[in-house]
Amino acid sequence: MPRLHLLRVFCADDGSGGNPLGVFLDGSEVAPERRQAVAYDLALSEVVFVDDPERGEIRIFTPTDELDFAGHPAVGTAWLLDGVEALRPPAGDTAVSREGEVVYVAARPEWGPPYELMQAGSPAEVEALDGPPEGHDLIAVWAWIDEPAGTMRARAFPVRIGIAEDEATGSAATKLCALAGRAIDIRQGRGSRILARPGADGLVEIGGRSTIDDVRDYTLPRES
Repeated sequence: MPRLHLLRVFCADDGSGGNPLGVFLDGSEVAPERRQAVAYDLALSEVVFVDDPERGEIRIFTPTDELDFAGHPAVGTAWLLDGVEALRPPAGDTAVSREGEVVYVAARPEWGPPYELMQAGSPAEVEALDGPPEGHDLIAVWAWIDEPAGTMRARAFPVRIGIAEDEATGSAATKLCALAGRAIDIRQGRGSRILARPGADGLVEIGGRSTIDDVRDYTLPRES
């Protein structure tokens, strides 16, 4: 029976918040043709299947799509695979680094879903949203909390890929960091925190804290 790890990624400093993530450390326990159905059944924003833990080879699924890269799955899996130096999602190699409890992965801003970025006038305007702005189905809306300090408030609505609202979105954070051209500290969702900073050769490093909530056996959904 497959073994499922349930994490929260991009937690606040006190361990609250964070985006839920499912990880199968032994991807061979779930056949490739069953993985999309598993992601749909779990109904998390993303699920990761680790195909080679030593090389960091992973595949990432939302409830409706496979992604070439996603931030919170990469950071959470790197944290879980303690000691791994790089991950290898379909988009390309992502170097892993650690600073205390914070794990960083390096990615290109063009990887992952093609989020539209929309700046709001204030954090209150971001808070007031009851869904994505009309006509937008893959968008991150943000505002400065403290521009000199580099802190932002953000919310992401990736409806196009089967997620009504994402709690913490690393791939959007790479794009926001590239837009800002500097290190930023993003407060997203109900209480999550994403750190992002420019890296070498056009890469962006995104990082945060993770915690594990449960490890359990998982019963595969019936084949239709």
